[in-house]
Amino acid sequence: MIVTRAHILDEIKRTADANGGQPLGRQRFYAETGIKETDWSGRYWVRWSEALRDAGYSPNHYEQFLLDKLAAFIQELGHFPVVAELKLKRVQDPEFPSHGTFARLGGKTKLATRLVDFCQQHDGYEDVAAICAPISLDSELKEARNATKGLETFGSVYLLKSGRYYKVGRTNAVGRRERELSIQLPEHAIVVHSIKTDDPAGIEAYWHVRFKDKRKNGEWFELSASEVSAFKRRRFM
Repeated sequence: MIVTRAHILDEIKRTADANGGQPLGRQRFYAETGIKETDWSGRYWVRWSEALRDAGYSPNHYEQFLLDKLAAFIQELGHFPVVAELKLKRVQDPEFPSHGTFARLGGKTKLATRLVDFCQQHDGYEDVAAICAPISLDSELKEARNATKGLETFGSVYLLKSGRYYKVGRTNAVGRRERELSIQLPEHAIVVHSIKTDDPAGIEAYWHVRFKDKRKNGEWFELSASEVSAFKRRRFM
């Protein structure tokens, strides 16, 4: 007996309503309805996401569902899961999406970045955001370094203070840069600390990304004492 397209769409909607408005994954949908993948794949749609879209559930809607599942699992583990942990979770809980479903959202760093955004929009996931943020930051740093690779010689990245604000910049002569900025600024400027590096642009980009939530204007930031201390702990990068 051929299962009609209309019947499949009706079942997607029915089971999604019963699941709090969230559409089911392929395996759970089969378990709930008896509709096999061969009943729709290559007959009405190529991918399950296409069937969900035709049923009125946007890919973004399903993505939010997946991110919610992954965030809850990270909360359970206390760390970002490896593939083996995702596979084991699926064995223990057939309703948990397969690791391949998460892989379609991107690699580890891309998933971490999406999760940070997701957690910022949903209460109760502050701990998950804290776990994912460093992974996301590593990705941004790598991109910044690749973009500037080979463009700089040995130099320094400095933290300069003027009034209540701090500037993160790079130079080949810290003392000279301090004098230049002191002339330009209404308040006296002092170099709090400098980090020697063979990649000034990349290391400057790292601190700009790390302090991005404290940015006030251009390269100026309003930093806490702990953030200043974190910068001062580095002598070479």
